[in-house]
Amino acid sequence: MKWFVGLGNPGTPYQSTRHNIGFMAVDRFADRHGIKITQSKCKALIGEGNINGTKVYLIKPMTYMNLSGESIRAFMDFYKAPVEDLVVVYDDLDTSYGQIRLRYQGSAGGHNGIKSTIQHLGTQSFNRIRMGINRPAPGYNIADYVLSSFSKEEFKSMPQMLDTTCEAMEYTLENPFEKTMAKFNL
Repeated sequence: MKWFVGLGNPGTPYQSTRHNIGFMAVDRFADRHGIKITQSKCKALIGEGNINGTKVYLIKPMTYMNLSGESIRAFMDFYKAPVEDLVVVYDDLDTSYGQIRLRYQGSAGGHNGIKSTIQHLGTQSFNRIRMGINRPAPGYNIADYVLSSFSKEEFKSMPQMLDTTCEAMEYTLENPFEKTMAKFNL
C-alpha cells in the first residue's frame, strides 16, 4: 500500500494558486492511472486504485492547508495506514520553480501544512516530494505569494514539473524511497 497526500486548499478561488500544486500533482497522477478522487472521507477527497499490484490511495485534504494534518491523521487511523507508506506532495519556496526535491525527514521549514502534518503524526520522519515555486521578491508577503496564481510562463512549463512529480510517485511504488531520492534529486 502507498498513500499519496497532495497539500492544497479546497475551492475554486484557490484552484490554480502556488499553494495548490500538491493538489495538481495528485490530480495529474490520478488522470495518468484512471483513478477518480471523489470519495469524501477523513476530512478529505480520496481516490483509490491498484497500480501493478500495489494498492494506492490519493488524498486531498479538505481542511485547508494549515490543518492538513487533521485529515492525514484521520486517514492514517481509519485505514491503519503505516507512516512509512505515506508520501506528502507540496509546494516549496526554497526549491527553484520547475524542480522537485525529495526528503524523508526534516522540519516544516515554515510550511504550515507540513507543520500541521508533523504535529498530527508526532514525527518529522515521513516521505515528501517538494515542488519548487521559488521565493517571492524581497518585501513581498509570503501568504499573498503562495495564494496567488502562477504566471503565464510558469503555467506553460508546469506540465513538465507535474510529470516529473508523477514519475517520482510511480517510481516509489516499486522502489525504496531512498532509491527514489537518488534518482530524482538531481
